[in-house]
Amino acid sequence: MTLVNIPLTARGLCAVVTIGMLMTSCGPGGVADQVARQQAKQAVYPVLATRFPGVPVEPAADCIIDNASSGEILQLARAGVAGPEAEDIDLIVRVATRQETVTCLLNDGLTPLVISRLG
Repeated sequence: MTLVNIPLTARGLCAVVTIGMLMTSCGPGGVADQVARQQAKQAVYPVLATRFPGVPVEPAADCIIDNASSGEILQLARAGVAGPEAEDIDLIVRVATRQETVTCLLNDGLTPLVISRLG
């Protein structure tokens, strides 16, 4: 098998690495899941800081990642490496404003901030 010389962008390289991780450790809570979630948070933190100023970033990021689908987490993990682009920012905002995510934020004691930012 011959490999073709195809330049890899940061996003492409991350996608290759992510797929490799998924092949070695599958399932929720597995190593790949944990790594993808942590990398996805790297994309979420700066978006939260600019779009939702004053909201504590760590618990809010946890709620967003916990309420994102596996496909969304993989998209955000790629964005965590290359930096979030417009579609990634839109995804973060969509997940952040889902009822399940808002409930999570409320349960984490962020009620006044959530009401003032999302209301």
